[in-house]
Amino acid sequence: MLFRSFAAIAAFTLAATASAAAPDSLDAILKTAMAGSKVPAIGAVILRDGKISEQAVRGVRRNDGKSAVSADDVWLIGSTGKVMTVAMIARLVERGVLAWDAPLEQMLPDLAPTMHPEYRKATLVQLLSHQSGLPRDIKDIAELDKYFTDPRSTSAQRQAYIAKALTDAPEAAPGFNYSNTGFLIAAAVAEKATGKSYEALMQQEVFAPLGMRSVGFGNTGNGQNRGHQHGKPMLKMTKADDGGPVMYAPAGFLHMPLAAWAQFNLDQLAGSKGQGKLLAPASYQLMQTAQPGSPAGLDWGVQASIAGRQGPALVHQGSDGNWLAIVALFPEQGTGALVVANAGPDMGADQVLHKVFVKLFPALSPAQIKP
Repeated sequence: MLFRSFAAIAAFTLAATASAAAPDSLDAILKTAMAGSKVPAIGAVILRDGKISEQAVRGVRRNDGKSAVSADDVWLIGSTGKVMTVAMIARLVERGVLAWDAPLEQMLPDLAPTMHPEYRKATLVQLLSHQSGLPRDIKDIAELDKYFTDPRSTSAQRQAYIAKALTDAPEAAPGFNYSNTGFLIAAAVAEKATGKSYEALMQQEVFAPLGMRSVGFGNTGNGQNRGHQHGKPMLKMTKADDGGPVMYAPAGFLHMPLAAWAQFNLDQLAGSKGQGKLLAPASYQLMQTAQPGSPAGLDWGVQASIAGRQGPALVHQGSDGNWLAIVALFPEQGTGALVVANAGPDMGADQVLHKVFVKLFPALSPAQIKP
């Protein structure tokens, strides 16, 4: 199951909360949300006033053992990592290495003759806001499965993947159509322009400047917090139904501690006020503003309100089937919450995370003013 979109976030609008701010501690909220569920572990961070105001983890790293999760454990954050890929691209645009409006046929001239004609004029803005018309993933899933055992570098794998994916017919007419492939293409564009791998670029342009430590690419390893699906830890991935291949990192296949995840999102909150460390104000504005006729910026879902709370809200959720991560930020309030489980929706992680957010939202933003 490859990475999903903003769908789980939209569901919050159906569960508006009118209660006063919950007095419970974050740990107590996690305990209540997990009660009776099959989710082995959950981690959460509350952001306020430019810092982490509260953080908690609860549960076990694997449901076939007793090793408790710790504050320093890493979690796979799924498609919420797409925003980090956008930030890396934005840094390159700001330096003139890339351009938001350059056509794809110009950025990848070697692939221009074979790519579907409708993609030739696609820009980085369209690729990173899901408006290129590209399908969610390559249509030949059997082809995708090969990358789980491909010995080539991740950059070479991505080049091979996009060469084939760009021959697929568009999924839809111009407009919003969630696409992981668009992010792999953008990463390949950055690799070609710089001569560096996506992984090196992320370390150079995002992780190091923000002091994000212990960030990794792909699935977590032995001795670490592990994702779960079908009631058991997923220790080895061999096909798309298991999760994603490592080369899918630009689409959100990153793992990191809660503190590192929080550091990035704190910078996004600061950037909304013109005080971000990583990017120029115009880049934050582009990322955090919905494109015309779309629910997404680059790559934030942008909502006027959420669960009965005042917006705007910047949201994203992600899951590879083994983990589920959700981010909700309220830029005007300077608040936000990040919540992640080491299990997928088939083990009820979506229900558990929703319970957590319903308790947190009243303390993050005032009730929506009704007309």
